[in-house]
Amino acid sequence: MALGRLRERSRSGLRATARALRTRRGQRWAFRIVAAAVLLALLPSAWLYVEEGQRLRTVADAPSEPVAVVFGAGLDQGVPSPYLAHRLDAALALYRAGKVQALLVTGDNGRTDYDEPDAMRTYLLQHGVPADRVVRDYAGFDTWDSCSRAHRIFGVDRALLVTQGFHVRRALSMCRAAGIDAYGIAVDEPHDATWYYGGVRELPAAGEAVLDAVLKPAPSLLGPKVTALARWR
Repeated sequence: MALGRLRERSRSGLRATARALRTRRGQRWAFRIVAAAVLLALLPSAWLYVEEGQRLRTVADAPSEPVAVVFGAGLDQGVPSPYLAHRLDAALALYRAGKVQALLVTGDNGRTDYDEPDAMRTYLLQHGVPADRVVRDYAGFDTWDSCSRAHRIFGVDRALLVTQGFHVRRALSMCRAAGIDAYGIAVDEPHDATWYYGGVRELPAAGEAVLDAVLKPAPSLLGPKVTALARWR
């Protein structure tokens, strides 16, 4: 009986809401609620856009820093995807221009058949970077983990961050919150479906970035400190 009454009340509430939405006043309130929700969803992205915009650089005008942090962006049959290859190409340009001394490649190796850091390292070595200048982080499962581990595990205090434009501001915010004095290198891409998908995905991710910047949670995995980058700092 109680369940039946609850269902009837729910139906009555829905009918009342539907009647209200058919009135001009109800439609105005619905519009205000939707507009407020949209505004709240966009606020974190707007904050990142304004806050981190002054930290964006190109390869040509990037300051000299000890390390470039290159974020994973997926593999295609075991080799870097086009987006990831473009990040690696930008990191190569930084290295060849003497803007960085070493490269920290950070990505997902959560399965035995998926290894972003090794694929990234192989790509860089094939393009002439000495093996001792490429350091791998196998537990960069997301942007916060990559930034936090770069500082806490690998001792990175200053860096250039290499990623696409739709992601670079969030990466800057997270790495700076993690303790890294960073500048972002936004890799150019054609505005294709992948680009727009990445941009849309950044809207909810921006809210998560704000929370991570405030709360500073521990990364998914920690482990012992790695000193492979110490000589370049």
